[in-house]
Amino acid sequence: MTATHSPTAAASGANATERFKSDKLAGVAGTPKERVSLLAREVLEAVHATIRKHKVTYEEYNALKSWLISVGEDGEWPLFLDVWVEHVVEDVATEHRQGNKGTIEGPYYVPDAPEQGARGSVPTRDNEPGTPLTWTGQVTSTTGAALAGAKVELWHADADGLYSQFAPDIPEWNLRGTFTADDEGRFEIRTVRPAPYQIPTDGACGKLIAAAGWHAWRPAHLHVKVSAPGHELLTAQLYFPGDEHNDDDIASAVKPELLLDPKPAGNGETIEYNFVLDPA
Repeated sequence: MTATHSPTAAASGANATERFKSDKLAGVAGTPKERVSLLAREVLEAVHATIRKHKVTYEEYNALKSWLISVGEDGEWPLFLDVWVEHVVEDVATEHRQGNKGTIEGPYYVPDAPEQGARGSVPTRDNEPGTPLTWTGQVTSTTGAALAGAKVELWHADADGLYSQFAPDIPEWNLRGTFTADDEGRFEIRTVRPAPYQIPTDGACGKLIAAAGWHAWRPAHLHVKVSAPGHELLTAQLYFPGDEHNDDDIASAVKPELLLDPKPAGNGETIEYNFVLDPA
């Protein structure tokens, strides 16, 4: 779908870049030099091997340089890395877990969404487009204990595939909320079903997609972060069965364990999906 006021890749990319830099860059200083050297050297060696294997020409090399410059100018490094790299980092980082499977965070998370209690609705506009969706669930530990007070942060795109704070003309916290589970770890969230969307294609990432003959679609999904004291943070996306892009998601983020099972209910749908967190 295309919104009436679609954001440009440069505008949304710059927003994502600035937010990421302010939130995450401080952690780099603690990485040992030996680790940086090892990873940088092996990445470069992989690039060198690709050049030699495929006899990359100067014309192709210069096109790559130009494209890399464009990625930076468009502020699309968060988008590029989150779409084509993050899913592998996430697999490695969480392979030890016994609880729920997670997946990528993506570039559109914003902390401190408004608190809605254990049972509530995400902020929406009047007549927010989309099928009403009620989600019930419970947060427990791998020990089986209910995690009272667990936090479920939810955010997702609107019916045009746009995220609040990254697109114009959308209220600041639209379709973003924080829910605090009750004494039994239970929660109920009311929102609307999101739509599939294409990642921005008017910037450098779109040029790569067009040049490679790929598509830019992501299946419809709900983003969540689930946390509780003494337990590992879970970041995930939940998907809807039957979406034509579940099997060829541009971000390679769909896992079978993350598929929902919506049931009709009145003029909307209900889902039940629970979380099991690993002790820290």
